Amino acid sequence: MSYLYKTPRLLKWYYPDLIWDYTSEEKCIYLTFDDGPTKEHTNWILEQLEDYNAKATFFCVGNNVESCRDEFDNIIKKGHTVGNHTFNHLNGRNHSLLSYIRDIRKCGDVFKSKLFRPPHGRLSKKQSMVLTKDFQIIMWDVLSGDFDTNLSGEDCYNAVVNNVVNGSIVVFHDSIKAAPRLKVALPKILKELSDRGYTFKAIS
Repeated sequence: MSYLYKTPRLLKWYYPDLIWDYTSEEKCIYLTFDDGPTKEHTNWILEQLEDYNAKATFFCVGNNVESCRDEFDNIIKKGHTVGNHTFNHLNGRNHSLLSYIRDIRKCGDVFKSKLFRPPHGRLSKKQSMVLTKDFQIIMWDVLSGDFDTNLSGEDCYNAVVNNVVNGSIVVFHDSIKAAPRLKVALPKILKELSDRGYTFKAIS
């Protein structure tokens, strides 16, 4: 495993203009879902959230929105928020500033949002400096690991419930790859954190 479930303070210090979590005395958590929408799983996620009156934020890939417009519209209809996740799910470290910005703007032509999350959490310092002029760049405090095929759903459940605190931003994925772990972890996480007194808010 080449990642940490809990974002290190050093990384937050190096990118101070990015939003990693929210300071809150209130027991609330910000659930986020990357890479969708998908015809296979988006509506299932929405059903799980609805069972707990939970709101979330979906960082959507523009290309996926074009092919799954009904699912995208359902996200909005259910009262959740959406953010730009590029049009082609680009890793910022592998692209020039110009090509990266063009892809983000192409996503913006599909739907409008002032929220942005870089795919894979990867972007350069220069890219972040340019993007913060137009977007709130939303990172995360807790990584579920649901994208990792070497993990189980139980591993992802434990990664979240053992690391969240008030104001944590948690990352899940709305993808075929993540689904086997998400379908185990998400219902249990919603129940456990609800039982602890947490509410679930969308990022606005």
